[in-house]
Amino acid sequence: MMFATLLAMALYWHLPILVVLVSLVYSATRFDEWPAILQEALRWGLRMAGFLLGIGLVLYVLSLII
Repeated sequence: MMFATLLAMALYWHLPILVVLVSLVYSATRFDEWPAILQEALRWGLRMAGFLLGIGLVLYVLSLII
């Protein structure tokens, strides 16, 4: 049972890496200098993480109701 749970969560282990990489690439397409790229990547990554967390929270609440 424990192994099956860990195996099911293995899909989500890559999510933080993907959030960081996508935010860096997106920011690099808009700015040319590293300080601006990193600042925008941090802001964009936090927004994306908050959005994904909100979706996860809504889905969790819906799973409790249904």
